Amino acid sequence: MPKRVTVTSESKTGRNNRFLDNFNKNDMTRSQFVKEIKAGKYDNYHVRNVNGVLTPVSNPDGTRNNNLD
Repeated sequence: MPKRVTVTSESKTGRNNRFLDNFNKNDMTRSQFVKEIKAGKYDNYHVRNVNGVLTPVSNPDGTRNNNLD
């Protein structure tokens, strides 16, 4: 089964900027993905404040190959 969400664009510093929902093919910016997570549409993800920027992250579960990358 494919990952639910994959990163499609990063900044030069490695910050994830764009995301693709592989199930419904929804292409999202970081802020759009944050909004969707906060609305409860992505159960396996949460939002962290990283250096003042709201950042989507996958919930820890001990499985390395399902992290956002």
